[in-house]
Amino acid sequence: MPLPAIVARPFMPAKDFALSKAFYEALGFKKLLDSEVAIFACEGAGGFVLQNAWVEQWAHNFMMQLMVEDLDTWWSHIDSLDLPGRFGVQPPKAPKMQPWGLRVAFVYDPAGVLWHVCEARPDAPQDFT
Repeated sequence: MPLPAIVARPFMPAKDFALSKAFYEALGFKKLLDSEVAIFACEGAGGFVLQNAWVEQWAHNFMMQLMVEDLDTWWSHIDSLDLPGRFGVQPPKAPKMQPWGLRVAFVYDPAGVLWHVCEARPDAPQDFT
Protein backbone atom coordinates (compact mmCIF):
# COMPACT_ATOMS: atom_id res chain seq x y z
CA MET A 1 0.00 0.00 0.00
CA PRO A 2 1.34 3.46 -0.77
CA LEU A 3 0.28 4.92 2.59
CA PRO A 4 -0.87 3.40 5.87
CA ALA A 5 -4.62 2.97 6.17
CA ILE A 6 -6.48 4.15 9.25
CA VAL A 7 -9.31 1.62 9.54
CA ALA A 8 -11.19 -0.90 7.39
CA ARG A 9 -14.91 -1.23 8.12
CA PRO A 10 -17.28 -3.70 6.47
CA PHE A 11 -20.82 -2.59 5.70
CA MET A 12 -23.32 -4.82 7.50
CA PRO A 13 -27.01 -5.29 6.78
CA ALA A 14 -29.87 -4.42 9.11
CA LYS A 15 -33.39 -5.72 8.55
CA ASP A 16 -34.71 -3.54 11.39
CA PHE A 17 -32.24 -0.67 11.71
CA ALA A 18 -33.35 0.49 15.18
CA LEU A 19 -33.39 -3.06 16.57
CA SER A 20 -29.92 -3.81 15.19
CA LYS A 21 -28.50 -0.59 16.65
CA ALA A 22 -29.94 -1.49 20.07
CA PHE A 23 -28.53 -5.03 19.73
CA TYR A 24 -24.99 -3.81 19.09
CA GLU A 25 -25.17 -1.27 21.88
CA ALA A 26 -26.33 -4.01 24.27
CA LEU A 27 -23.33 -6.14 23.24
CA GLY A 28 -21.08 -3.22 24.16
CA PHE A 29 -20.11 -1.76 20.81
CA LYS A 30 -19.66 2.02 20.90
CA LYS A 31 -21.85 3.94 18.46
CA LEU A 32 -19.70 6.61 16.79
CA LEU A 33 -22.29 7.88 14.32
CA ASP A 34 -26.08 7.53 14.11
CA SER A 35 -27.41 8.91 10.85
CA GLU A 36 -28.37 7.29 7.55
CA VAL A 37 -25.86 4.63 8.61
CA ALA A 38 -24.55 3.84 12.07
CA ILE A 39 -20.85 3.38 12.69
CA PHE A 40 -19.86 1.13 15.58
CA ALA A 41 -16.47 0.54 17.15
CA CYS A 42 -15.06 -2.07 19.46
CA GLU A 43 -12.09 -0.90 21.47
CA GLY A 44 -8.94 -2.28 19.91
CA ALA A 45 -10.81 -4.19 17.21
CA GLY A 46 -11.88 -1.71 14.54
CA GLY A 47 -15.56 -1.58 13.80
CA PHE A 48 -18.26 -1.72 11.16
CA VAL A 49 -20.85 0.37 9.34
CA LEU A 50 -24.42 -0.74 9.95
CA GLN A 51 -26.65 0.17 7.05
CA ASN A 52 -30.40 0.30 6.79
CA ALA A 53 -30.46 -2.30 4.03
CA TRP A 54 -31.22 -5.99 4.06
CA VAL A 55 -31.10 -8.72 1.44
CA GLU A 56 -31.86 -12.12 2.97
CA GLN A 57 -29.30 -14.13 1.00
CA TRP A 58 -26.58 -11.56 1.71
CA ALA A 59 -27.41 -11.22 5.42
CA HIS A 60 -27.61 -14.97 6.01
CA ASN A 61 -24.21 -15.49 4.38
CA PHE A 62 -22.49 -12.57 6.11
CA MET A 63 -20.11 -13.44 8.94
CA MET A 64 -17.95 -11.36 11.25
CA GLN A 65 -15.07 -12.45 13.46
CA LEU A 66 -14.30 -10.77 16.76
CA MET A 67 -11.03 -11.88 18.37
CA VAL A 68 -10.99 -11.45 22.16
CA GLU A 69 -8.42 -12.23 24.83
CA ASP A 70 -10.86 -13.71 27.35
CA LEU A 71 -13.73 -15.60 25.69
CA ASP A 72 -15.16 -16.78 29.01
CA THR A 73 -15.72 -13.18 30.15
CA TRP A 74 -17.28 -12.31 26.80
CA TRP A 75 -19.50 -15.39 26.98
CA SER A 76 -20.70 -14.44 30.47
CA HIS A 77 -21.64 -11.01 29.12
CA ILE A 78 -23.36 -12.41 26.00
CA ASP A 79 -25.24 -15.05 28.00
CA SER A 80 -26.46 -12.47 30.54
CA LEU A 81 -28.13 -10.33 27.86
CA ASP A 82 -31.00 -12.70 26.95
CA LEU A 83 -30.48 -11.84 23.29
CA PRO A 84 -33.25 -14.17 22.02
CA GLY A 85 -35.78 -12.67 24.45
CA ARG A 86 -34.79 -9.07 23.88
CA PHE A 87 -34.01 -9.09 20.17
CA GLY A 88 -35.68 -12.20 18.71
CA VAL A 89 -32.38 -13.70 17.53
CA GLN A 90 -31.25 -17.31 17.46
CA PRO A 91 -29.80 -18.40 20.81
CA PRO A 92 -26.04 -17.84 21.02
CA LYS A 93 -23.89 -20.96 21.06
CA ALA A 94 -21.48 -21.39 23.98
CA PRO A 95 -17.71 -21.42 23.43
CA LYS A 96 -16.37 -24.63 21.98
CA MET A 97 -13.07 -25.69 20.41
CA GLN A 98 -13.54 -25.89 16.66
CA PRO A 99 -11.79 -28.32 14.29
CA TRP A 100 -9.84 -25.43 12.76
CA GLY A 101 -8.12 -24.73 16.11
CA LEU A 102 -10.03 -21.77 17.53
CA ARG A 103 -12.29 -21.69 20.55
CA VAL A 104 -15.43 -19.93 19.34
CA ALA A 105 -18.82 -18.72 20.57
CA PHE A 106 -21.45 -18.00 17.93
CA VAL A 107 -23.87 -15.06 18.05
CA TYR A 108 -26.54 -14.13 15.49
CA ASP A 109 -27.67 -10.54 15.07
CA PRO A 110 -31.26 -9.48 14.23
CA ALA A 111 -30.54 -9.48 10.47
CA GLY A 112 -29.09 -13.00 10.53
CA VAL A 113 -25.41 -12.03 10.51
CA LEU A 114 -23.30 -14.69 12.25
CA TRP A 115 -20.56 -13.49 14.59
CA HIS A 116 -17.65 -15.76 15.49
CA VAL A 117 -16.42 -14.53 18.88
CA CYS A 118 -13.02 -16.21 19.10
CA GLU A 119 -10.39 -16.52 21.78
CA ALA A 120 -7.05 -15.24 20.53
CA ARG A 121 -4.19 -17.71 20.80
CA PRO A 122 -1.04 -16.22 22.38
CA ASP A 123 1.21 -18.06 19.92
CA ALA A 124 -0.74 -17.00 16.80
CA PRO A 125 0.23 -13.49 15.62
CA GLN A 126 -2.57 -13.53 13.04
CA ASP A 127 -5.07 -13.43 15.92
CA PHE A 128 -3.80 -9.98 16.97
CA THR A 129 -3.67 -8.06 13.69
